[in-house]
Amino acid sequence: MVYKEIPTSVATFMETITDLCGETHADWAKNFNAAFANTLLTTVKRHEDGTTFLLTGDIPAMWLRDSTAQVRPYLVIAKEDEDLASMISGLVKKQFYYIITIDPYANAFNESANGAGHQTDDTEMNDWIWERKYEIDSLCYPIQLAYLLYKNTGRTDQFNDDFVTGIKKALEVFVTEQNHEESPYRFERDTWRKEDTLTHDGKGAPVKPVGLTWSGFRPSDDACKYGYLIPSNMFAVVVLGYIQEIFTTVLEDAAIVAQAKKLQADIEAGIKAYGLTTNQAGEEVYAYEVDGFGNGTLMDDSNVPNLIAAPYLGYGSMEDPLYLQTRKTLLSSENPYFYEGKYAKGIGSSHTPENYVWPIAMAMEGMTTTDKEEKKRILDQLVATDAGTNLMHEGFDVDDPSQYTREWFSWANMMFCELVMDYFDIRVEK
Repeated sequence: MVYKEIPTSVATFMETITDLCGETHADWAKNFNAAFANTLLTTVKRHEDGTTFLLTGDIPAMWLRDSTAQVRPYLVIAKEDEDLASMISGLVKKQFYYIITIDPYANAFNESANGAGHQTDDTEMNDWIWERKYEIDSLCYPIQLAYLLYKNTGRTDQFNDDFVTGIKKALEVFVTEQNHEESPYRFERDTWRKEDTLTHDGKGAPVKPVGLTWSGFRPSDDACKYGYLIPSNMFAVVVLGYIQEIFTTVLEDAAIVAQAKKLQADIEAGIKAYGLTTNQAGEEVYAYEVDGFGNGTLMDDSNVPNLIAAPYLGYGSMEDPLYLQTRKTLLSSENPYFYEGKYAKGIGSSHTPENYVWPIAMAMEGMTTTDKEEKKRILDQLVATDAGTNLMHEGFDVDDPSQYTREWFSWANMMFCELVMDYFDIRVEK
């Protein structure tokens, strides 16, 4: 089943946002309404078994990461709309079905066993998998969604047997990847684009076991230079806390709680001991990636989790001095992916051309500041650079917004919507 029209609760919420925007920000409301409706009308497929499949946009597959971010703003409405909550619960169930039945290392899945996607990749592919790039966040996001659904609606049916088994599998993968040398995972792609494959016979650059958990790829689906991706390890610390709460207050499993607690402590210690570097002024900041041998990168990517997103995800606070120093550094030319041009400024990615910034990163910048004027500046830039589509793209040229990647991108649309909501102090409960 697909949505043929917008549910009444969603339409009412769109009217509320329109009223809040008023004449002053009528352009925000126009884009908000287009984007907020677009995700429901174009990406959501509800299956007869009660599960939900979400297209990422103009690619016919579902990413564990994207699908979570696509529905997150609807949690605010799901408090009062049981059917919308059921749709989101169905997504959690689909995500955990994929994790336990198909593959915990895959990042994107097909709606059926149709063999679509990157079937020629040298890794353990099957007809259900669109792509098998292992990313820590692909396991973190479904856990986050299950938890946020519970916190915002009180709903617990998503904590079913598949969820419990999926948590065990996620913990197993995180622990296995603390010593990646012993991992069964490898990935190679026959491609000219080095970001789409792993070096060292598909194992990636060597890492030293230091408590952190390894990731083959960034949330951009680009390969990690060094295997310990710090923002994703931060996200893992947060969701490991969620697991402890769920299996203490809703479900009862002391073994899972103990394993999550130890893993959380190991990763947190690894971040503190190995996840830092210095900027050009000699000030301590978070590194983006490290290898445990002393190598690291000073940068940030546009995709979430990134370092800018840490407090949004629940790791630390926006007032933390180390975060603020990191943020200041990354929103400057010291970050090789920070671009500033005639029409916009923000963080881009190795995934898109030089001088292309991402609306996702711009929205995240807005949601991790308390400065209303800064939020306003970013929202104004986002609506002014949509190339007349009233929707967000993947990335666009800071000097020519008519040049962009991806005609429509549901994750970016919903990040824009969440920033509009944030401006008016409407937020998902964490």
